Formats: sequence, C-alpha cells, structure tokens
Amino acid sequence: MGGRAFVPAATMLVLAGAAGCTGSPGTADGPGPAPVRLVAYDDCAALHEGLRAATADRVGPHGLSDGPPPAGLPEGGLALKGPRAAGAAPGEPPRHSTTNAHERGADEPDLVKTDGRRIVTIARGDLVLIDPATRKVTDTLDLPGRGVRGAARLLLSGDRVLVLDEESPVVPLPRRPAPGAGSPPMPRPPGPTTRLTLVDVSAAPRIVGTMTSHADYLDARQSGGTVRVVLKSVPDIHFPGGNGVREATEANRRAVVTAPLDAWLPVFRVESGGRSSDHRVPCDRVSRPASYAGSTMLSVLTFDLAEGLGDPQAIGVTADGGTVYGNGRSLYVTATPPDAALWRPRGKRSEARTDVYRFDVGGAGRPRYAASGSVKGFLLNQYSMSEHGGKLRLATTTGRFAADGRSSQSSVHVLDQAGSRLRQTGRIDGLGKGERIYSVRFIGSTGYVVTFRQVDPLYVLDLKDPRRPRLTGELKIPGYSAYLHPTKDGNLLGVGQDADRTGRTQGLQVSLFDVSGAQPRRVGNHTLPGTTSQAEFEPHAFLYWPDSGLTVIPVHARDGGTAEALALKVTASSITRLGTVRHPPGDRGAGIDRSLIIGDTLWTFSDHGTRATNATTLKTSTWLPYN
Repeated sequence: MGGRAFVPAATMLVLAGAAGCTGSPGTADGPGPAPVRLVAYDDCAALHEGLRAATADRVGPHGLSDGPPPAGLPEGGLALKGPRAAGAAPGEPPRHSTTNAHERGADEPDLVKTDGRRIVTIARGDLVLIDPATRKVTDTLDLPGRGVRGAARLLLSGDRVLVLDEESPVVPLPRRPAPGAGSPPMPRPPGPTTRLTLVDVSAAPRIVGTMTSHADYLDARQSGGTVRVVLKSVPDIHFPGGNGVREATEANRRAVVTAPLDAWLPVFRVESGGRSSDHRVPCDRVSRPASYAGSTMLSVLTFDLAEGLGDPQAIGVTADGGTVYGNGRSLYVTATPPDAALWRPRGKRSEARTDVYRFDVGGAGRPRYAASGSVKGFLLNQYSMSEHGGKLRLATTTGRFAADGRSSQSSVHVLDQAGSRLRQTGRIDGLGKGERIYSVRFIGSTGYVVTFRQVDPLYVLDLKDPRRPRLTGELKIPGYSAYLHPTKDGNLLGVGQDADRTGRTQGLQVSLFDVSGAQPRRVGNHTLPGTTSQAEFEPHAFLYWPDSGLTVIPVHARDGGTAEALALKVTASSITRLGTVRHPPGDRGAGIDRSLIIGDTLWTFSDHGTRATNATTLKTSTWLPYN
C-alpha cells in the first residue's frame, strides 16, 4: 500500500477572481475563492499522520463533529429507448420510457427499472420481476438486509440487476448517570451499512455477489455495464469521553492519535461464489485538498456488472462530499470545506465555497482524477451542474437567505479545464437578490434558473460565449418551479408550488413556459390546491412522454388524504388535465411514487403493487398486488 498518490503534488488550481465575468445584472464583491489543489501523500505513514492530525483538530468532548456547514443553503432529459414504435421488428421490445435521469449517458439508480421486456422493482424486501406483455408478476427474490423499498435503488444492465441499499441502525438513548456519578464512556454508535447486491435475472433471479461497507451511500452513475458508486465515511474510532469537557476532549484526542490507519480506510467486503475478500482504498490512491485537511473519506468505486462484484478499484479523497453529477464521460463530486477554509474578502464577512473535483470515467477501470476548482456559494442539487462543450456550468447561491431582503444572491459560473485546473472563464451575478435558488436546468447553451421568496423569477441565460454569460430574459409569476423539464417543442415544464403575495405556498403548480423568444412567457398552467408532489424534490418521480405529451406526476394531499397520479396532456401551448390514476387503499400514507410507459400502457407503482392503465384513455386494465 505504499507509493505516491495518484494526483501529482504539483497539481494547483488558481481561480481568476473576476476574469471574464460580466457585470450584468451585477458582479459579486471581492476576489474569488482560495486556490484549490489535491496533494499527494508520500506513503502510508504520511497518510496516517495527516488523517490523525486532521481528525484530532475536530475532536470535542462528545467525539468527532465537524459541525454544521456554514450558513447558507442546504444541499437539497428526455430518456427514451427507440426508435421503437408499434411496428417494431419482431424480438425488439416496444418503445418505452426509462428513468428520468439528468443526462442521457449516465443512468441513475431508482425504485423501478425496465428495458421494455421486463420491469424490475422492490417491494418490502423482495426484488419483484414483472412481465409487461402478460401483465404478471413472474418472480420474486428475497433480498439480504432490511430491504426497505424507500431506501433501496436499482440499476439494470442486460440480465444483471444491481440493488443499492443502505441501513441506518437505531441508536438507543444513553442512560442517565446516577446522581453524583461522572459521565459514562461514550458508547460506540453503530454506523450505516451500504450494501450492493448483484442479481442475475437471465432465468429465475439469483444473487451472484454482494458488497458491504460501513460507509454512507452518496450516489451512483451507470454508463453501459459500468457502475461508479460514491461513498462517504467517517473514522471508525471509539471515543471514551470522560468527566468534564477538558478531560473528555483529551481522552478522545488520545483515541485519535493511537488509532491505526485502517480506522480511516473503510472496508469493502465482497462475497461471491462462496468466497469473501476485503478491499480498501490503497494509500497511493488517496489524496486531499491542499487548502485544508479533512477527516472524512470520499471513496469512488467501479464495478463492471457483467464481470460481477470483485475488486471495487477504489480511489479516495479526504473531503466531505456533497453532490454527485455525471454524464458518462465525467464524474463530478463536490465538497464543502470546513469553516477554517472559508475565504474572507477584505472588509467582508466569510462566505462559503464549493470545491469541485472532476474524474475522467470515459474508460474502463479506476476513474482518473482530471481537475479541480472552486466556486463561491452552495449548490442546490446535481441539476445545478452541467457539462457542455467541455465546460462546466454551475449555479450557486451566496449569503444568507434572511429578512433583510438583500443578503443573498445567486450566480452562474463557467469553468474550463486547463491541465489539472478548472479555471473560471465567465460568471454572471446578481440573480434573485434576497432569494435563493429553487431549481436549475441547463439545456445546451442556455441556462434556466428559478429563485424564490415571494414570486418566482425565471431567469434565462445565454451561455454561448462562456466568457460572457448574458441574462436575456426574466419572468415573474406567483410561486416557484422546483423542477424544470424540457419538452419536445422546445418549451420548459415547471413543477412546483403556487403561492400568494406573501410567498405562502398554496398547492401544486405545473407551468408551461415558452422560452423561444427574447422573454419567457407562461402559456399553460395547472394548479391543485392543498397538494404537494414528490416530483418537486425527486425528478425520478416525474414522467414526460414526448410521443403524446402525456405527463404524470404523483400527488399527495397535505392533510394526508388523497394520494394519486395526476395525468396531464402537454402540447406546444397548453396543459390539460386528463385524469388521475389511483391504487387500491393500503397502509396509511402509501401512494403512487413512480410511473413509466411501455408501448401504449402506463404503469404506476406504489409499495403495494403496480397498475397497468391505457395511456390514452386512462382506463384501468390490470392491478398486480405484491403478495
């Protein structure tokens, strides 16, 4: 496990603070974030020493706590298989929808998967296979672990299904000490268990391999049969505590400095073919940001599903990961530095920053570190990032979303890779002053940003010249869109909440925007008072079928009542309600959470079963319960 790290020590990124930035509608004050680079460890001893020092700095009387992130924001395409119409050649699956993923070249784990010939989902710990042609449940497989459907996700490649699941054990409250007694030693809390289960579904489903690790699951992306999984782990150290703050802190720091290196390097246990093997990130595959020392480990694993679960070919970065974005060629992972790394312009208060690491995943095997950079502020989610023409666009919010009305603002940054640097080539600031970002969508060379406080400004940005991003249009309407989706006509669908003049939300709002002209216009609108939708924060729950304009959105009443799927007809200039799909009543709170199209059938899914409905008439034909 010795040797040099995979990132050269000389790798350095210096962002030009305002180089190439426009002044419209405004330019942020002060220089950009501090330089960012990944540095190498000479050997395992240097790695161990660096990890111990970084962890000891963050230990208190109750153990390890990096504390909350700096004040600001919390981190919160058309996917078709075709062309396969009704007259497709024999043996080919019918035209069908797939998971509503951010990018075509990078599939994302979800609750339901289909290849047109079969449907795979999870129900109360079972893997369920459905034949859409016969409309029957063909097989079920009991999965290891708790198998809670809401926590597990699936990826499908040929005859292989990868189940990604995470279990978080319940931690009992510590006993209250007797009067006069000192503080008892801090019990070692059980950590989460991330489990990957590979299932062969070529015949009766069977498990062909598992991988488990006591690390948090962040996200995964699949390109072809290759899957990249991003995990985050904290040191596996028992903190004894003690009587009094000072004594407890000192005891916990002693536990850190005496802990072995393996305490920071998570184990990836692979079981296949009756054999078990343990894997860790090799020392020469671990690096850290130069501007600060992290105690958290980001691990990126690689699996070829056709080959099974073997050596995960792990690489690591000692940073606290947040958002994952991938497009099949690049994998980006963001990290938020601790307070000590925040940059402070002269005369200004501290502002947060987001570090971005790009890995080249275009080839087989381990990802190759490519470049890193930084931007001011916080990202909302992965849709705040998009790579186009070799350049990365990011939308962030800086400042505090507070009552003074001017303390926050949002920006769009354009980063270009130059060697191992992601350097800023352009930026536009001043979007939504006093507000925060609620949704972002980059489509080609155009960016759309929604901010909100009382009304919904939809900003349209021209990014054709990455050195000079321009604000070209703005539309203010009540409420906001929390998810934006392109339509086949070049319009934009927004799913969010209607709101009154004070900004108080009223219920689900679906808006259709014509963005073809200089100024965006809302040309269609449908509201459903007193409801919310999972699609507002989970794009996988959203279905848009361009063949017919059918749009399906799960809807839940705020009072805990009706849960159904709302079906809309979206054209180039209007939104029309077609009807709703409901499942038989089951456990309280259960509802439809996914939908897909195969041929002329709309399939909707809940914890209790799936319903096949005619996609044109919405007449129910088959209900398949999960027994």
